[in-house]
Amino acid sequence: MTKTLSAPLAPGSVIGILGGGQLGRMAASAAAELGYHCHIFCPEEDCPASEVSKYTTVAKYDDEKALATFAEHVDVVTYEFENVPAKTAAFLIDRVPVNPGPNVLHICQNRLREKDFCNSINVPTTRYAEATNIEALDRVVRDIGRPCVLKTTEMGYDGKGQTFITPDTDLAVAWKTVAGDKEQAETIIEALVDFRMEISVIVARSIQGDCQAYIPVENRHKNHILDQTIVPARISQKISDRAEALARHMAEEMQLVGMMAVEMFVTTDDEILVNEIAPRPHNSGHWSMDACVTSQFEQFIRATAGLVLGSVYRHSDAVMTNLLGKDVDNWAEILSDPAAKLHLYGKDEAKDGRKMGHVTKVIPRK
Repeated sequence: MTKTLSAPLAPGSVIGILGGGQLGRMAASAAAELGYHCHIFCPEEDCPASEVSKYTTVAKYDDEKALATFAEHVDVVTYEFENVPAKTAAFLIDRVPVNPGPNVLHICQNRLREKDFCNSINVPTTRYAEATNIEALDRVVRDIGRPCVLKTTEMGYDGKGQTFITPDTDLAVAWKTVAGDKEQAETIIEALVDFRMEISVIVARSIQGDCQAYIPVENRHKNHILDQTIVPARISQKISDRAEALARHMAEEMQLVGMMAVEMFVTTDDEILVNEIAPRPHNSGHWSMDACVTSQFEQFIRATAGLVLGSVYRHSDAVMTNLLGKDVDNWAEILSDPAAKLHLYGKDEAKDGRKMGHVTKVIPRK
């Protein structure tokens, strides 16, 4: 029998979080401010989230014995990344409420299902098609045209699990780049979008059905990794309103309880095309920690725990910059600027491209 929350959780309740990365860390800190305890469940020891949480279980996501014990000791479960196995969420929801539910996870962790869902509710995306082998890839590329992008349907982030197909690309090489030595694999080919910027909208929806969306923000990438988020996005009010309306529509149609980030392209013709969905807090929402009445992490906890949603009023504009790898060594210089808000994630090793923290430059609104 599926478990659901029928009332807001009282302070002192325990929120279970699947995943132990920086998003879990910042969510657990926000939960503590509301009087909740957090219990982290992840396969890695000494994860960033465990440093700020009361409880931690180190086990694989398919360890049903560990999951059952975990469920007995928490009052609700959420997740800080969408690649948690859907079977894990389905196993838990028979024992404890899970927000967002497994249906949301099922849609968001597969790029084909994401785009099929968007198209089914009249949310525009780029043209796309599935290819399960090299012969199908050849047919689809001829139909969609070059240039295009070949991606895995699951996993993959920050540019991993994808490759561009240009007029000169050998399709056999492209297939091997994404599918390895597999002759059969589920992949998606997407038409390249002529866009002038990427934006994102973060929306939360409560168990009461209320939706609150943060203002659209502009995202800039380096080497396929988010570098900066500019708040607000430099778009017209008409485009901003349209982007927010699309995010709200998607949250309603999914019957989301929790938080969702919607990444979108603004084309050179001022169309909006949805690119990807993440059913959790998002890197492009970190600015809200310092520039809004309610941060995305507090909002995430409010939605997960059944509370009334907080105000998304933005008291300041902002520029958020990720600290990747050795960038974190500049912490002293960053802190020498009184207007800079530094957030470090407690990771031990500063690998190239690894998100070690972020800094937000706050610009009060006049």
